[in-house]
Formats: sequence, C-alpha cells, structure tokens
Amino acid sequence: METNTEKNPENIISTAERLATALLRAKPITAYQQAKARLDADLEALKLIKSLSEAQVDLRMRQLRNAVSQEDVDQLRSLQRQIQSNQRIMDFAQTQQEAMAYLSAVNQEISQSLGVDFASLAGPASC
Repeated sequence: METNTEKNPENIISTAERLATALLRAKPITAYQQAKARLDADLEALKLIKSLSEAQVDLRMRQLRNAVSQEDVDQLRSLQRQIQSNQRIMDFAQTQQEAMAYLSAVNQEISQSLGVDFASLAGPASC
C-alpha cells in the first residue's frame, strides 16, 4: 500500500538529501575522506603507488611474452613491501575498507526497509 509520503517526489528528494548528509558525517566516511586527503598530499606515497601500478602492468605484459625474469619479480615484490610499510597508504586502504563495509551495511538496512535489493537498483558505485 502506497502512502502520500511515498508518492511525494519532494519528500523523497528531501529524505535522500538527509541520508547523503548523514552518510558524509558518519565516522567511517569522514575517516576515509581524511585519509584520502592525506594520501593525496603525500607525493612520495603517490609516486610509490604509481610505480607499483606501472610495474604490475609491465610484469603482465612480460608474462604474455613469456619473458619474466627473477629481477622483474624481485622489483615488484620490493615495491609491494614499500607500499605495505608506508603508513599513509595503509591508513588509506584500511579506512577505504571500513567505509565500504559501512556503506554495504547501510545498503542492507535500506534494502530490508524497502523489501528490495536497494544496492542493485542504485547501480555501481566506487569509494
């Protein structure tokens, strides 16, 4: 049974705006935003991430040509260790996982309230 509230587009928009505001103020989301800002300001960390990405692409291309050397593997592992020992990168990764878990829980709550899989209706998202 639909109520007047469900038919009112302004009410739906207002409710969605309140949800968005609440999400932006939620601790997992603010922690993620802060960690992302710190990461974005750390040129060395960004350079390290770029180097790892490029090394991964290079290694995949070498694998296709059957031309992977032990030196290539060692270089990739070294970059991975550097990434794992970089606190700023690890903080970002951790807060990203926590934000995604939080948003997943919110999606489940909304889905249960609506009786439909809200996340599948909302479409793809990224964090």
